[in-house]
Amino acid sequence: MIANLQPYPKYKDSGSRWLAAVPTHWEVRNLRTLIRHRNERNRADLPLLSVAREKGVFVRSLTDENENHNVIPDDLSNYKVARAGNLVINKMKAWQGSMGIAPCDGIVSPAYFVFDFAISNRAFGQALLRSKPYVAHFGQASDGVRVGQWDLTIPGMRQIPVLVPPPEEQAAVVRFLDYANGRLERAIRAKRQVIALLHEQKQAIIHRAVTRGLDPTVLLKPSGIPWLGDIPKHWGICSVKRLCRSGYKTFTDGDWIEIPFITESGVRLLQTGNVGRGHYREKGFRFISEETFKSFGCTEVFPNDVLICRLDGPVGRACLAPQLGVRMITSVDNTILKVRPDVDAQFVVSLMSSSAWLNFLQSICRAGGGFRYRVSRSMLGAISVPLPPHAEQQAIVRGIEAESAPANAAIARLEREISLLREYRTRLVADVVTGKLDVRPAARQLPEEGGELSDGAGESDSSDLPDEMPLE
Repeated sequence: MIANLQPYPKYKDSGSRWLAAVPTHWEVRNLRTLIRHRNERNRADLPLLSVAREKGVFVRSLTDENENHNVIPDDLSNYKVARAGNLVINKMKAWQGSMGIAPCDGIVSPAYFVFDFAISNRAFGQALLRSKPYVAHFGQASDGVRVGQWDLTIPGMRQIPVLVPPPEEQAAVVRFLDYANGRLERAIRAKRQVIALLHEQKQAIIHRAVTRGLDPTVLLKPSGIPWLGDIPKHWGICSVKRLCRSGYKTFTDGDWIEIPFITESGVRLLQTGNVGRGHYREKGFRFISEETFKSFGCTEVFPNDVLICRLDGPVGRACLAPQLGVRMITSVDNTILKVRPDVDAQFVVSLMSSSAWLNFLQSICRAGGGFRYRVSRSMLGAISVPLPPHAEQQAIVRGIEAESAPANAAIARLEREISLLREYRTRLVADVVTGKLDVRPAARQLPEEGGELSDGAGESDSSDLPDEMPLE
């Protein structure tokens, strides 16, 4: 069904280089004719809403570790009221697509724009304004010193052309996209489940290697460590702090998140989000000036230092510091482990990537702030870990890499397939909401709302997808 979509029979020029030609019977109106600014406040009793590029507008959770945890002020009286169906725009990230329709009455940051949005089908309006061509439009309507600091301007936004199909056609578009997105989500979810199984396989490999070594016939002894169990007889036991060759100081003085400390370049600040489970994650760019770095006297982070995250997600995960080509320090919620010469840094990372280690850390760490888990440096440093001879540490690292290689290759392939599906979905939504593809015939073939989308229990989730997914 998805693969057989056709263009409309007739088109006209939209006047926009990003929208190009649109169906002749669709209206093209400036956004100013569809929105009306709202500035209602003093409703701190309403739920707090957030706006994100990936999710649109949603009720903010204080317990979900995947959400941002920016500080919420005690006084919410100045927060703006967004009524169900209002258009909410994060004006500082509109160029990224950070906007959407409020799902219920709530309050949002005073820095956001809130509008009444006069479009007959709210779901269509949200899909349209969050589509890739409109991200370009909102980017053009934003202004600032550099991309990361762009701010949406009202005059520029008011001129954005909005496509308005007939109401019944908007409903058909929404219905079709719900169906298509469901198929794509199920295909992605199936691949994610396989990836999870492969990660479990890798965890078994890692746990066996870092607790028993590579020789299955080796003699064992009780480790005396509850989370560890028996270990090879010739291995030693060492506390985490004894793995270090020197002391260190992280960027602890003051509140490092405050804007005065943050600059556009200088010394790179590695944050908790950069520490993955056994790997470095390139996300978020923050810097402090050289002057601030010197005044705080922080310990510099060098490539291959071990970074241990003391904050949830999960607490205790570790990675090697990367080669970034700039000077680096780390935030207060990461611990730097500058290992001794007789300790292999990658072995330490492998040990701290094992489920046994992470489960143990989760069980002992104390709650911080009511919804986050944190382990103190002293508690972390006192934990006992196994320590094989140095040559055996290196051999274990090589053994883990070799045995995990097939799983890693499969994970990389599946992640690429997921990326392609997501790119395809982005392109499909853009083509449908801007009239490049006519979904009316396909929408008429869909079952009534509440009916089954698939007529075969054993049918592949991706059966309606094209053999080749067009990418931009």
